[in-house]
Amino acid sequence: MTEATLVEPGTSSMADLYARHVPSAIRLAYLLTGDRQQAEDLAHDAFVRCVGKFAHLRAREAFESYLRRAIVNLNTSGLRRKRSERAWLAREGAAEVGRTSSIPDVGAKEDLWRALSTLPPRQRAALVLRYYEDLSEHDTAAVLQCSLAAVKSLVARGSEALRTAVTEGGIR
Repeated sequence: MTEATLVEPGTSSMADLYARHVPSAIRLAYLLTGDRQQAEDLAHDAFVRCVGKFAHLRAREAFESYLRRAIVNLNTSGLRRKRSERAWLAREGAAEVGRTSSIPDVGAKEDLWRALSTLPPRQRAALVLRYYEDLSEHDTAAVLQCSLAAVKSLVARGSEALRTAVTEGGIR
């Protein structure tokens, strides 16, 4: 993507930038959250944050990478907030907050999604970025802001956990 294809905030081509990047951002957010509405909110929040800082981006051609990173960061922040809320509710004796809804699908896909949603957030993010977004290990490491070895480890542990969960669940 050339710098000419990116636009300054406030121009009429902002809609083009939105149309080009938000659909894939929503897909990434959906795989991280498992909830369509939450994914749309997450993707739109990340887009607004990235566009708001557009003039300050060091590499404007890397807008998509900035957007991915913002989605992962916002999701991680949301997970931390949920963890704190659950801990507070547990201390207060409230009923345990239910899990987020799963993908409305059938058979093996639903079981695989349930298994994916039980993974720790960084393992889930590594698997989603690596295999769904089809990023290289190097690009995944850049988005997760970790080393290449950490990405390999996260993907290996996440894959093994999925494999174990799926086999124990009777799916092959």
